[in-house]
Amino acid sequence: MNHKNVTRVSEFFLHGFGSEPEVRRLLFPLFLSTYLLTLLGNGTIISLILSDTKLFQTPMYFFLSHLALADWGFATTVVPKALQNLRSQEKTISYHGCLAQCYFYFFFGNANCCLLGSMAYDRYMAICCPLKYSAISYKRCFQLVTVSWTVAFFHALLYTVLLSRVEFCDPGEIPHFVCEMSSILDVSCSDNTLIDLVVLTEGVVEVLGPFVFIIVSYVFIFYAILKIPSATGKRKAFSTCASHIGVVVLSYSIIAFVYFKPNSKDPEHDKLAAMIYTLVTPTLNPFIYTLRNSEMNAAVKRIFRKHFH
Repeated sequence: MNHKNVTRVSEFFLHGFGSEPEVRRLLFPLFLSTYLLTLLGNGTIISLILSDTKLFQTPMYFFLSHLALADWGFATTVVPKALQNLRSQEKTISYHGCLAQCYFYFFFGNANCCLLGSMAYDRYMAICCPLKYSAISYKRCFQLVTVSWTVAFFHALLYTVLLSRVEFCDPGEIPHFVCEMSSILDVSCSDNTLIDLVVLTEGVVEVLGPFVFIIVSYVFIFYAILKIPSATGKRKAFSTCASHIGVVVLSYSIIAFVYFKPNSKDPEHDKLAAMIYTLVTPTLNPFIYTLRNSEMNAAVKRIFRKHFH
């Protein structure tokens, strides 16, 4: 490392999607409309579940309200700053603002994975242990949610602390539209061996751990469904898992595309991957869970009857 080039940067320059006015005019309405859909969809789910006692006391929907909160927070961490940079010529973010964005990027993203794992456990209990499932208390659901948020908190804190010790080379230009860890490390002048080791150990376990738990849960779930004698019973049992399976496939497909792809030297490819992860998952999750969901539709009718009778 050449110590003469090391500097204490006070802000970073986010290259974003370039300076071409045509590209920025195209991307701004795309980001804005998608973000508004994310806020509307996830906000509606949270409000609906909190407003309806029957839904809130159902474990699956209790977990869903927290998943919607994680999606809402994840999109809010990234999109408003991206919108600002699309409208501005400066495209800068302060050093501490960059670390804060990176922290919440990890926090809400990892919380999403952990909550999907908790929801898989809920489906396992509902189908494989129906008698015990009816006795599951609100306390147990609250414990699972608390563990999910706590694990995400310490996971994000670990990486933020490690990044705060990194030194940077002037002028601190990040070839991305978000302060994402790999992009930050691209402009560092430090020895990042420790961070790389943590990513390959704790990071992989933290991301793949919930996925492995989900896979194991569904092995038992599908085995239990196959033992149901009637075709109607099989369809009914599978329908209770369909939305969760759809969200898991969507989320982990994009995570694999973003983080487990072969190393690419093309920054535009990384930007596109991050844009898909940032915009697609938080926007589509509410539609996957509410589409043809009779309980959610019934809750909407109950609330309308209650307030607009």
